[in-house]
This record gives sequence, C-alpha cells and structure tokens, in this order.
Amino acid sequence: MTPADLSRTVLHAVRRAVDEDALRAPVPARVRVERTRPGGSGDYACAVALQLAGPAGLPAREVAALLRDRVTGAPGIGRVEVTGPGFLNFTLEATAGAEVRAARVREIREQGLRYGRVTTEAGRLHRLHHPREVRAAVTAQCVARLLRTQGSQVTVGCSGEPDPRWAELRVTAGVRHGDGESAGIRPVPARAEAGALLERLGRDATLWGLLRPAAHDHAPLGDDLLVQGEGNPLFLVRYAHARARALVREGERLGLTGAYEPSADVPAPALHAALADHPGVLAAAARHHAPDRLARHLETTADAFLDFQGATPPLPAGDEKPSAAHRSRLALAEAAGKVLAGGLSVLGISAPPHL
Repeated sequence: MTPADLSRTVLHAVRRAVDEDALRAPVPARVRVERTRPGGSGDYACAVALQLAGPAGLPAREVAALLRDRVTGAPGIGRVEVTGPGFLNFTLEATAGAEVRAARVREIREQGLRYGRVTTEAGRLHRLHHPREVRAAVTAQCVARLLRTQGSQVTVGCSGEPDPRWAELRVTAGVRHGDGESAGIRPVPARAEAGALLERLGRDATLWGLLRPAAHDHAPLGDDLLVQGEGNPLFLVRYAHARARALVREGERLGLTGAYEPSADVPAPALHAALADHPGVLAAAARHHAPDRLARHLETTADAFLDFQGATPPLPAGDEKPSAAHRSRLALAEAAGKVLAGGLSVLGISAPPHL
C-alpha cells in the first residue's frame, strides 16, 4: 500500500460513512496522508477528521473513530489509532513495508521531476508581491514555483520598476491574473545587487545562497558557495545527483536496469524516509512560503543517498555476480537522483549529470 493507496482508502471510508448517514459532511476531493513525524505513532497520519468535524457538528475524535472503524482491516493496514485531538495514525503490515517502498520507487522513476506534485485543472489563485530587492524577488519567484507544484495559479508583482538583471535569476511558468489570495514576500534583504552576485557567484550559487537561509535570517553570500567539497551543501546536493546519474549509466552499460523488487528490499531507512517525505516537504514549503525547507530536505536526501551507496553499493564489485539486490539498489539510486533533480528545478538551480 502506497501513500496514494492509503489516501484513497481513507477517502473511501469517508464516502462510506456519509452514504451510511453516520457522517453528515461534504466529501473532500482528496485526503492528505503524511508520514508520521519523529516520535509520533505509526507509519502515516491523516488529519481529515479535524477537517470534517466542523461541518459534521461532531467532535473530531468521534469522526476519527467512525473512520477508523471503516478503515480497520483494509489490505496492507496493520493497525489504526486515534491520537491527539483527532488524528488517524496508520501502521502498515510488516509484509507490506517492502511493497510500499517498491511502489514508491516505481512511482518516482515513472513520474521523474513531477514526483510529489499535485495536478489540478484550476487550483487556487495566489498573488505574490515583493519589494524591489534581489532576495525578495528571487524568493517570490521560487514560492511561485512551489505553489504551482500544488496545482495553484500564481501571479508575481514587484513594487517599483524591476531590475532587468533579475531576468537571469527568474524561472517563470503559467502565470495568470485575477482575484485570489494575496501575500507579500519580504525576507531579510541581501544587501547586494543582482549583477554583482551573478558575476561573482554565478546563477546557481546565487540562488542557493539567497534561498537556503530561512527568510528571517541573513543570507550568507560568501565564496564558500563555490567550494567543491562536502562542506558546501550545494555541492553536496549536486554531487549526490551526479553520482546517482553515473550509477544508472554504468548499470545500463552492464545490463543491470530493472525494477525495485520487494523480495530484494534495500535496507536504507534514511533514504527511503527522505523519498517518502518529498511530497509533504513540497506542500509545506509552498504553504509556508519557505523555499529553505525544500533546500534543507535536499541536503537530507543527498546525505542519505551518499550513506546508502557507500554502505550497499548498487553495482557488483570484482567477481560479484549481478543480482536482484543490485537491481533494487540501482532503482533506488535512480529514484534518489530524480528527487534531487526535481527539488533543484523548483529552486531554479541546474542539476548537471557530471560535476
């Protein structure tokens, strides 16, 4: 059972409860299921009961109990608990874990850069506006891209005449004008000019330097952004992506490409968790207008990938014969590379296949 399958299962339970007149509330278009936070209960959590409590005129825990009764026993679900004010927490069956991981890797490999993004015909319209300052402009453009990953329509406006040199730092797509939610983008100013930053650091390092710190922090824009070493998070993320691409190329040369097989499940919990968290990170970064959340997640993913490929090499060494384990490891490496490339693209940063 994948998170998408679990979401559909919960949505079906809501429909059943409404059809049986046990719950009088509008059925949502979709239900969000997220990985449980550290210290939480179970593998996944869902807050749909809190969403439905008001319209239903019932306490959220009572709504959650109604849904728990209709979800318990579904294939792949081992245990369902109601926690806190009305959260549903799901523990998957032990035998289902490998299948979930295999399905996720398959989903990432199929969707590529689109993994974790919401596709809708016409999402909510957001109007972003920012002062005439390079960090605010870059942040607004990135927030617009984040919002689009959630199916939103976005317009971006600047107070005052924009600096034409910002064109080199912009990645735009699908803007629309009209009424909608309005928000101002005002991070701590960079106290630097776009042209000077581009000349000294280049486009990618400039974007990372402006977007990686939280909006309330100053943006360090020193030459360490150009260092080709593990101490530079931007280099680490791009190196991990390039390494994943190199493994896939070598695997293809050896005829090793194939699917992630549950019977050859890869013991890489940190990497599996990072890949599973990616859709939720995109949603949270969009919701809070916080590109730094995505940047930090890419660092976590890169660290987890490099640890994995060092501990369990995806390619056979020496006289070792290729096996299902190698194919699963290679598929996992490919999925990690695609998540890193997709995240960098949202930040507007290139993901070269070679470094």
